[in-house]
Amino acid sequence: MKKDLNVTIEIPEGVSANLEGDTLTIKGKEGEITRRFKFGRVNATLVGNKLTLGNEKSTKTEKKLMNTIAAHIENMIKGVQEKFVYELKICFGHFPFTVKKEGNKAIIKNFLGEKVDRVVNLTAGTDVEIDKNMIFVKSVNKELAGNCSAKFEAATKIRGRDKRIFQDGIYIIKKNGKEI
Repeated sequence: MKKDLNVTIEIPEGVSANLEGDTLTIKGKEGEITRRFKFGRVNATLVGNKLTLGNEKSTKTEKKLMNTIAAHIENMIKGVQEKFVYELKICFGHFPFTVKKEGNKAIIKNFLGEKVDRVVNLTAGTDVEIDKNMIFVKSVNKELAGNCSAKFEAATKIRGRDKRIFQDGIYIIKKNGKEI
């Protein structure tokens, strides 16, 4: 059954949006995000402080697409107002290891007693702070913050040992204020 569906997103004060074709730029006090969307058959219009996504005679596919794009835009608006923060904890029981930031890389030394350092390439657009046994990843883009945090977890994945005994590693404990 085809219906006329519209999704309206309010742009709050202190945040400005600019829509040019399929590229959306949102600016706020924390920074700026530019993203290119594939709208397909969904029409996007920006009037004043309201962004409207809609389609005449839309099907389930257009409805799903509208809601997905709306969720991404809302995350962009939240990010330029207040940065997304992921908290990671450095855990070790057998071999104490250290994490140091050098430029756009993080170096993990002595993980599981290994002589070779493990290197994490930090994602551009993220701020990484290392404080003793905690790592804080901050970004205006939720996807970049999550990607950088996942790189830390993947770099300390244990292979070839019993995971029940060797629980050393770097683990995400909070995603944007929500405990895991």
